[in-house]
Amino acid sequence: MSSDMTRITKELAAYLRGVGNRDLEVLAGLREETAKLPMSMMQISQEQGTFMHNLIKIMGARKTLEVGTFTGYSSLVVALALPDDGSIIACDLSDEWTSIARTWWEKAGVAGKIDLRLQPATDTLDELIEQGEAGTFDFSFIDADKANYDDYYERSLTLLRVGGVIAVDNVLWGGSVIDEARQDEDTVAIRALNQKIHDDERVDMNMLPLGDGLTLAIKR
Repeated sequence: MSSDMTRITKELAAYLRGVGNRDLEVLAGLREETAKLPMSMMQISQEQGTFMHNLIKIMGARKTLEVGTFTGYSSLVVALALPDDGSIIACDLSDEWTSIARTWWEKAGVAGKIDLRLQPATDTLDELIEQGEAGTFDFSFIDADKANYDDYYERSLTLLRVGGVIAVDNVLWGGSVIDEARQDEDTVAIRALNQKIHDDERVDMNMLPLGDGLTLAIKR
C-alpha cells in the first residue's frame, strides 16, 4: 500500500501500455498516422483513450459532445464505446486535420455516429442551447484552444444532464500549472479553470494524472 502516486518511468509506461490496455488495429493505425504529423502532441494518450472508452460504457452514455477533434482519436474511442444509436457532436475548425479523422471513422465503421461541425465550438454549443438541447447530453470532452476552456466548460455544463460528465484534457499542461513564472494566456487559463472546477459546487470533480492530466466534473 502507498499513500502517494507511483512514479511512472518510461519502462513502467511501456509495461502499462503492454498489459494495462487492450488495443484495436484501427486505433493503433490512427495513432501511427498521427505520430508522423508536426502537431502529433495534440493527440490524447493511448491510456487516456482507453479510460474514456470504458467511462462511456460504464455511464451507458448515448449522446456526447467533443470540443477539439484534431485527427479523430478521442472521438473514435468514444464512438466505439457508444451503442448503435449513440452520437457525438464533434467541434473543430480544421478541415485538414479532420479529413484524417473522417477516413479512420469510416474504417472503424462509426462515421454514422459522428456529426462533425466545422465552426467555432462556442457557436455550435450556443446553437445547441438555443435549440433546446440543454440538459440532454451525457458526456463532453474538452480538448481545444486553452484560452477558451472556461467558455467550453460553462456551455458543456449547461448542455449536460444531471450526472453527466465533462472531461477536460491538458489540466497539468506539462507541469506548467505549478510554475508561477509561466504567465502566458494558455497556462493562466488552464490554471484558472482548474481552480474554478475545484471550487465549483455545481459539480463533483477529480483530477487524474492520465496523459497530460484529465479532470472529470460530474454535474450535480
